[in-house]
Amino acid sequence: MNTEYPATSTQAAIAAFDATLARFAEARKADPKASSAEVLESARVVMTTPEGLDALYERVAAVETAGVFAGRDWAQPAILQPGLAVRSLRQSNAEITVIEALSEIRMLAIASRDYFHPGIATQRARNFLTQVMALNLDLLSGQMSEADRERPQELGAIVQSLYQFLLAHLGYESILASLVGEVKRLLAQRPIQTDSIKKMISQIAKCLFDPELDTAGSEDAARLVKALFGPTRGCREDPGLAVYNERLATMDEATLEDEATDFANAMGETGLVSAYHPAFLRFIRNRRDDLIPVALGLSTTGIDALQCYSQLVYRLIDDAIFPETSQAAYGLAMLLERGTLFHPPVAAGLWRQIELKLSPESEELLTSVFGEEQPPRVFLLAGILSILGLPLGVGQGNNPTCQSVIGLSMWADNDADYLLQLVAWAARDNEILTRFEGERISSKGLEHGLAKELPLDVDVVSLMLVPHLDRLYVEMGRLCGERDDDLHRWINPEFYGWWVGHGFRVVTDIHTGKLDDYEGFIRQFYASYHPYYNGHMPVIHPQPAGIASTDSGGRYVGRHAITILRVALDAHAQMRVYFFNPNNDGGQDWGQGIVCAIQGNDELNGEASLPIAEFASRMYVYHYDPLELGDTAAVPDEEVARVMELGRTSWATDL
Repeated sequence: MNTEYPATSTQAAIAAFDATLARFAEARKADPKASSAEVLESARVVMTTPEGLDALYERVAAVETAGVFAGRDWAQPAILQPGLAVRSLRQSNAEITVIEALSEIRMLAIASRDYFHPGIATQRARNFLTQVMALNLDLLSGQMSEADRERPQELGAIVQSLYQFLLAHLGYESILASLVGEVKRLLAQRPIQTDSIKKMISQIAKCLFDPELDTAGSEDAARLVKALFGPTRGCREDPGLAVYNERLATMDEATLEDEATDFANAMGETGLVSAYHPAFLRFIRNRRDDLIPVALGLSTTGIDALQCYSQLVYRLIDDAIFPETSQAAYGLAMLLERGTLFHPPVAAGLWRQIELKLSPESEELLTSVFGEEQPPRVFLLAGILSILGLPLGVGQGNNPTCQSVIGLSMWADNDADYLLQLVAWAARDNEILTRFEGERISSKGLEHGLAKELPLDVDVVSLMLVPHLDRLYVEMGRLCGERDDDLHRWINPEFYGWWVGHGFRVVTDIHTGKLDDYEGFIRQFYASYHPYYNGHMPVIHPQPAGIASTDSGGRYVGRHAITILRVALDAHAQMRVYFFNPNNDGGQDWGQGIVCAIQGNDELNGEASLPIAEFASRMYVYHYDPLELGDTAAVPDEEVARVMELGRTSWATDL
């Protein structure tokens, strides 16, 4: 990649790019794996010219059609992650930086409605750019860092120009407002992984304190910054942990009580834990243990759990909650609030985890991903607190492991001692044991499952367990062999637990792939889950289910595992299905006006919801209890017809 042009020769660079793109398009027709190096170098040169980004914006469709993104993650814009995009832009080689820049120009065209892409909605593209810009707000001043300036091939200047280009189109004011809204929307789902959100808030803070920028009316932004960097009077100006620890030593009883209350309020309102919060908890241990329930914001339920298991809770604070693992404080609080410790095996399992000796392989993996600021066992124990406290906060990252992740969520919610057993096996023994139809299976030695590489963009517990679970799930499918129904009918009850319904329906014939008794499928779903037709029977245990995932245009994307949590009337008297989607963000657009809600309709943190007809229109497989059959005939014909119409005009068009 050594092509060069005079800096002022914009038209020459664009003409050369057009010619190179045309040659590349022809080459790709003959060889789908033809190298894109030449066209990316030509695009890099265009990006260095005064109007180069505008020219590339006008050619977004041509770049896509030629296949520049094909065969790489960028071919599926919906799976791209802002945190990874930042690294691609600012820390990668020229080829990766350029293709990421082209991808973000494409995202801008989608967000501006100048280009339609079937794989991502306009709003989602805008949300993506909002997050990317939030993580690059240090470029607002127009000054590059030393690292940016020293990048070869003018890459630092290209990234700077790209950011200003995006800002010029989207506008700073709208970006800050959108950014704050996006952060609040993500936090409403109470994710376990918050590092990227905290980075976004860090960039917001830089803007708020930049005298050159007009940030009037940014009260919501200020509240987020305060929650993370100055939630109490003692740390309001973000003095640093060393200074704050010195201040704690001089505080009187009343001041300590105020600090505890302020920490609890900030954590409860946002789900974020300031690094000062663990410092406070560690200071009051053995000094003012009576303030621990106050600092954790516990209700009567949580206080009862703490008092019953006080020695365990204190040990968990001592061993797992540090500034580097600050979110574990929220996990611990929610674990206590949920009453998880009142199931006796959980406490015993946590004591075992505290003393567990990790294998060298587990220690090496944890250190390579989470660093050396704390021992590996600390990160693992902290992660366990987070997932037990926030079962709906786990996500699959950019990995095809939805079946495993809904298992983690279900076990954390419904079978926590089993989850702790799995962690112990994986972390200590590098294997997980289970059974399938009476046959013992070990994850050790099995071939890769659906995920061919380690899922490094996930939480600690997922990092430990998902590779094993993914292999076991695929192995169960292999052991099934050829059967007369969808294999999930046999795998799910064995993989997830006894509570999975023995009844099973799949919407298509496994031999022909065509719809099979679609009306009966819908009626049975309503009769099993809708309170009006199942004798007002609630969903007692979370039930795994499969949806036909669709994009914002209603086009079929693939099958995807979710968990049905409950079916209930919302505050507007509309019957809704509340479910867990492991896809990192439950607020998705499935086309036909079907947009999953994450708040505003009585959703609990981490739940997504839809009106039951809209949800049913995407159902592919579900389990039910054959001994608790509802009244299929009572389901209104017009309701069934509406569901079938939504399905047949979207994912089932050709079925």
